[in-house]
Amino acid sequence: MVGIKGPMTDTQPTADDRETLRVAAAAHSAAARAVEAFLRRLPEVPAPADVAEYATLLSQEERARGERQAAADAVGLEIGSMESE
Repeated sequence: MVGIKGPMTDTQPTADDRETLRVAAAAHSAAARAVEAFLRRLPEVPAPADVAEYATLLSQEERARGERQAAADAVGLEIGSMESE
C-alpha cells in the first residue's frame, strides 16, 4: 500500500526532490542494465574474476536501489512490505 504524507505533518515534495528521485531511478536502471550486460557476456564456466565482478555489480545495483527508495520515500511514495503474508 502506498503511504501518502499528511499535509499537516509534512511538506509537499519540491521540484528538487522529484528531480532527485528521477536521477536516482535512472542510476538504478543503469546499474540493473550493467548486471544484465555482464550476464549476457558471462562465459559458460565463470572464473573467480567473473564471480567477483558479479558481486560488485550486485552491490552497486543494491546501493542504487536503496538510494532510489530513499528518494521515493522523501517525495511521499512510501510503500509497506511488498512480501505476501
